Amino acid sequence: MQLAQSNPKINEFLKDKRLENVNRAHLTLAHKRSHGIKAVADYGIYHNKKVPVELTALLFTDKMAAFEACTGSVEGEKIVSKNSWPHITLWTAEGVAAKDANMLPQLLAEGKANRIDFNPPINISGTLDFY
Repeated sequence: MQLAQSNPKINEFLKDKRLENVNRAHLTLAHKRSHGIKAVADYGIYHNKKVPVELTALLFTDKMAAFEACTGSVEGEKIVSKNSWPHITLWTAEGVAAKDANMLPQLLAEGKANRIDFNPPINISGTLDFY
């Protein structure tokens, strides 16, 4: 909501969106079906550690929205997402799967999505966990 107050485009986009699930928002580092069990297990040494994250942009269509995210380091080791586009899905319309947000960069390249860059990036952190 702070972003909406500071940016009219974000305010216009969010004004009629239901964001109840934002508290469950997450950044997927690896998915066992897509990247394999070993890729997921490799993050085990960071389990329950705080990971800094920079939110660099908001990408959205009329069906979905996600923050572009850049993970930081834990104990001197850079945490690297296996996803080709690390992001935090913020919202999806009814009937749209959260994983569909992976398509936002492609939709942007096709002129079918919007992008709002954050300058400076927004710094947050999250606890690395497995689901």
